[in-house]
Amino acid sequence: MSSAEVHAEVEQANAAFYAAFENADLDAMRDLWLEDPETLCVHPGAMPVRGTPAISRSWALIMANTPYIQFFLTDVEVSVLGGAPAGGRAVASVTCTENVLTGDERAGTDVFGGAKAVATNVFVHAEDGWRLWIHHASPVLSRENDDDA
Repeated sequence: MSSAEVHAEVEQANAAFYAAFENADLDAMRDLWLEDPETLCVHPGAMPVRGTPAISRSWALIMANTPYIQFFLTDVEVSVLGGAPAGGRAVASVTCTENVLTGDERAGTDVFGGAKAVATNVFVHAEDGWRLWIHHASPVLSRENDDDA
């Protein structure tokens, strides 16, 4: 498998993660995660959640309390460490900016809010494809220091 094909597979796994969240599809979200006690998820502004069962519970709670969410990903960059998936254990990271549009039933059906976070999603290639090992999203609080980065 070529490097471009591997990168495309990782991008598809990353897109599936955001689609599961947008669609509040907990089953799809569970299927994306590596089944391992070392999985890690850091939701924006929250403490780390470790282990697949705890991560699934955190997503269930978030999905139950999020009436509408849509992601517009920018600055998407994929890196792959290790050989092609057929050549052994490969790890990939996807960094991106999450431009988030949300709706809140309390504010009315025509009111939407926006937010921005930067995220790192780390995938491990398992027997059944790319599985999410780590998700870490951090809110972008200010654009003042963008030129200093």
